This record gives sequence, C-alpha cells and structure tokens, in this order.
Amino acid sequence: MKGFFLPVMKARLILFIVFTSLITACNNPKAQKSVKGGAANTPASTKVIDTLPDTTISIAAVGDIMLGSSYPDSTFLPADGAKNTFKYPIENLSKADITFGNLEGVLLDTGAPVGYKLRFQHQGYLFRMPTKYGAILKDAGFNILSVGNNHSNDFDYAGRKSTIKTLDSLAITAAGFKSQPFKTFIKDGVKYGFCAFSPNGQTVSLLQIANAKSIISHLKANSDIVIVSFHGGGEGTEYEHVPDSTEIFKGENRGDLRRFTHAAVDAGADVVIGHGPHVARGIELYKKRLIAYSLGNFATYKGVSVAGVCGLAPLLKLQIDKKGEFLSGQIISYTQNHQVGIRPDTLNRAAIRIKKLTEADFTQPGLFISDSGEITPAVLN
Repeated sequence: MKGFFLPVMKARLILFIVFTSLITACNNPKAQKSVKGGAANTPASTKVIDTLPDTTISIAAVGDIMLGSSYPDSTFLPADGAKNTFKYPIENLSKADITFGNLEGVLLDTGAPVGYKLRFQHQGYLFRMPTKYGAILKDAGFNILSVGNNHSNDFDYAGRKSTIKTLDSLAITAAGFKSQPFKTFIKDGVKYGFCAFSPNGQTVSLLQIANAKSIISHLKANSDIVIVSFHGGGEGTEYEHVPDSTEIFKGENRGDLRRFTHAAVDAGADVVIGHGPHVARGIELYKKRLIAYSLGNFATYKGVSVAGVCGLAPLLKLQIDKKGEFLSGQIISYTQNHQVGIRPDTLNRAAIRIKKLTEADFTQPGLFISDSGEITPAVLN
C-alpha cells in the first residue's frame, strides 16, 4: 500500500505548489503588468515616476514678467535693479516643485531691435532686460519660463540667443522659440516635458494645432508630466472673456484658444497655462486637467499698463497627482503698480475676478472657486 500512496501524495503536493503559485501571481500587480506588457515594460529612459510611491506635485504659476528694459535708455529700468521685485510673493514662488512664468522680452545687455520693430523704439515697447536680471528670476524660484510671445523677437537672433544662454547658465528651463520648441528635465525623480506656443514670429505657432499636438504627444510619450504654455488672445480690458472662436486683435490671428487648449490636453498635456491678454481670464477643468486661459500681468515694470484690472496680479498654486490630474488649487491675489511693484491684496481681487470670469464664460467649468481663491473640483451628479 505504501508503494501506491507515495506517488499519489507527491502528485498532490506538486498540484498544490502549482495552484499556490498561480494564486500568488494573480494577486501580484507587478506580475500582472509584466504579463500584460504594461508599465513593467516601459523603457527606463522615458518615464521615471512609475518607480515612485504616490506623488503630489506642486506648481506655482504667474503671467507676464518684464523686469525693466535698458532700451532705449535706463529710464525704463527700476532704481533698485529689480532686486526687490519678488520681495512679497517669493515665499509662494520658491516653495513649489515647479514655478512658471512668461518672460515678456529678452535677456540681453546691448544690441539694436530688429528692423520692423524700430517704429516702437521711442515708446518703451521694446523689452531688453539686462542679463544679470536672470539671477533675480532664479533666486525667486522660477525653474521654467516661456519665451514664446510677441516680444521674443524684439532684438532678433542676438536677443533670443542671449536669453537661452543666460537661462541655461542658471538651470532655468525655457521653451517657445522655433530653435527650442520644448525641453525635458528631471526634478525630484519626476520627468517633466515643457513646451510653449504663440502666434508670433520666431516662436512655435499655436495656430498650427496639428503640429502642437505632435509636439505634446511626443513629450507625453517620454515624460511623466507635460506642462504647456501659450501666449494668445486679444490684449487689454476688452479681452477678459474667452470667446468660443478665433480671436483677431489689430488684424492679427491670436488663436482659437478653447480649441487649442482642449487639443493640447487631448494630446497629453497635464497643465495648460495661458498669458498674453495682460488681464486675467477664467479657468476650467477639462478631462481632469487644469487650463488657465490667462494669468495676466505679474511683474511688468513700465512699458505695460497696470491700470485697473491690468494691475491685478494672480499667483496660481496647484496640486496635481502623478497622473497629472488636478487635485486642488489656490489663487493668491497680488496687485502691482509702477511705483511700489507687487504687493499682497487682502481684498482678494484677482481671485474674485477670475471666479466671476470663470462663471461667466464656462457653463460647466468642472471646478469651484471661492471668494478667497480656493479651487476644488466640481462634484458631478
């Protein structure tokens, strides 16, 4: 009888081991990914955040920055050399993982404007910031800047070249020129893709939506989080609202911004940040990604009107998860004028203005904004 039962017992033991292994594999997510060819087979050179625990990413974003111009003379430079520009908002700027702004103009010490812009040479509308001002941006916490806007080419190739050289030397990521449409970088174990668009010469066009989607899709395939910037829309107090159509300003096509931003998210953008109108505009959630249509002016010393609503200077703080989905946010209100610069606004006027514009322009913005500026996702029934 022993000779009969021994093989049977061995067979049962083998079956038990095989069954246990199958159960273990079915309950092991890593084993499942490997079998399905999912994240476990993603090349190590593309996305890196999948190896980390759940990650919350903080972003601080502002609109236009122009710290003063040395052209045509020092009249348009601040007396303190712009050193105190970010005295009040620096705490909110410097503590984020990513701090974004739009650099309205170039970093260049000498040089004449490009020919067709000479008609503005005596009006203070050509923006040539001294290269030493780059360190002020770095010290304030900025680590990504859009250089794609209608002042990117004020001083032709020399201005663009000097700007990139200066920002590269400070490890500030810049994008938006045709020569530098996008950049990727890794910070704290997260790989970011950043690109910027505008309708202006020598920049990556936001009017060519198919090309923009191609750039964004490429970044998404090789990055964990993709941040998109755009400079578009009409300018001034008559252009606070976001139309559902193409905007024409002084005969120039400034983009169909709803179409562009939604296409950007469809292509893989996780955060889309707008600027250009010199006034704040509404915000919305689209596919759980936040779109800010314009953050207005933030630090614009002379050359840019800061009268009325143009002087509202919102600072947008965001929390997103490792998939790029919006979690929460805060609009921190500042004001600015050309005499005293940026100051906190206890009346929360920028936040209240963006709240009203959001409610007016979007029937289903996908979020709520309180009078004090807190942003929360809308709960859908």
